Parts: sequence; structure tokens; C-alpha cells
Amino acid sequence: MTPKTGIVVLTGAGVSAESGLGTFRDTDGLWTQVNIEEVATPEAFARDPAKVHAFYNMRRGKARAADPNAAHHALARLQQARPDTVLITQNVDDLHERAGAAPIHMHGALAGALCQACGHRWAAPEVMSPDDACPGCAARATRPDIVWFGEMPYHMERIAEHLQECDLFVAIGTSGAVYPAAGFGAEAAMAGAETLEINLAASDVTDGFDRHIVGPATQTVPDWVDRVLNG
Repeated sequence: MTPKTGIVVLTGAGVSAESGLGTFRDTDGLWTQVNIEEVATPEAFARDPAKVHAFYNMRRGKARAADPNAAHHALARLQQARPDTVLITQNVDDLHERAGAAPIHMHGALAGALCQACGHRWAAPEVMSPDDACPGCAARATRPDIVWFGEMPYHMERIAEHLQECDLFVAIGTSGAVYPAAGFGAEAAMAGAETLEINLAASDVTDGFDRHIVGPATQTVPDWVDRVLNG
């Protein structure tokens, strides 16, 4: 029997930042260097698939070269010790998995490829190209298995069920700027959960949380996990 959800943890780019993977909305974040409309929308892919593939090939290479940090390992330890912990991530890297956790990837994953023609999914090669043929239907319509702006995040019904069940909702390293994830804390709170934000600085939705822990994820997250498991 699947255990009732006790803790829901949502992670964002701030969890992977100390592994060398940049955040998006800080003053030197990725979206200050690259135009979202040119690389992260369905329209961008239709207009220039080679440019979009090049962007995600770069990100895939950086993610593969990075290592999980202490925050990833701490969350894996929490999930292994507390089977009632659900880990949801906005991140598309695989650092949670490599640390030993089993996250729900609501925004897809760099490690995946998707066929726009038939919906077939497979493991992405290190370098993808508009000329790649789908192994399922042979169409040259392959794209990164990433949720772009304007698309519906994955697993939303499953996530909603966990938010309704949990006793504690924790957002870690998130900007609070991207919905629907930015509203998860409010959803959990309305269902009766306590809410905690762990972040390097205040997010756009900081005021909606019951408690706050401020500091680098590699320090704050292991400390918090220790308190949960030893308390």
C-alpha cells in the first residue's frame, strides 16, 4: 500500500545552483542571457528547431557534467527514511536521481526525448538534432522532453492529490515566479498543511509561508533534514 503523503517538497533551480547549474531569474540568471521566446516555447521550436536543440544540448551537457550536492543527498536521505515524502521538482536535471531520490519532474527532463508526431518517449542522446528520427514512428519530429512556456506541466493531477494530503509543504530554492508551482504552497495551506520556505532570499510568494529558513541550500537543507529525522 502506498503511504499517505506526509511531506511534499518542491525544489527549484536554487537546489542545483551550488552544483554549478545556473538559476533563471536572478540578476545573472539564464533568462537574462537568453531570450525565452527564442528557445523555450513551442513557437520557438517550430520557427528554429536547430537553435532550440542547440540550447538544450548545451544544458544537457552541463547537467551531465555536474554532480549532486549536499542538498540533493539530504533530500534523498529524507525520502528513503520517510516513505511518506513526495519530492516534486521544477528542475530538468537528473541530480536528484543521481543522489538516490525519486522525484516527480513536473517540467520534464533533459535526459528525455519526445516525438511530437506520435508521443513516443525515449532516452535522449547527448546531442539532439532536427534530423533525428523517432524510434517509434520514424518521423523527424523529435524534441527535448521539456515543458516549455505555454505548455501544461506534467503530473498535475497526481501533484494535486499529494498537496491535498500532506501535513507539511516545503519549497526549496524556488523563485515563486512560475505558476502553477508558485501556488502549491497556498494549495497545501488551504488543505491544512504547514508550509515552510527554504531559500537563499525571499521569493515572490514568501509572505504565504508559515516559516522560513534562509541560507545556501547545501547548508540549510541537510540541517533541516537532520531535524526532521531526529526530531
